[in-house]
Amino acid sequence: MTQHTTTAAKFHPGKIVATPGALEALRASGQSPEIFLAAHLEGYWGGELDEEDRQLNDEALIDGSRILSAYRTIRGERIWIITEAVGDDGRRASTCLLLPSEY
Repeated sequence: MTQHTTTAAKFHPGKIVATPGALEALRASGQSPEIFLAAHLEGYWGGELDEEDRQLNDEALIDGSRILSAYRTIRGERIWIITEAVGDDGRRASTCLLLPSEY
């Protein structure tokens, strides 16, 4: 993942959680979950998404639907971050860091 300048969050994450697999992958890479979480909240969806998924995320910023980001640790392990919506008002229930295999 490339470094980027910190900007303001584009949405509220709700409750932040992580799976054991994601935490272990981050520990093994020596990377902090906050690095990936900050990118997700700033609207940098990661280099692992196609253009359609990026567009859906951009629309989700407006309509409050689910947001998915996909990154790789420096060791090559894929990490997803998914923010779930509560309802139609754009509020977010939770954000989870996980491995794709844990979905």
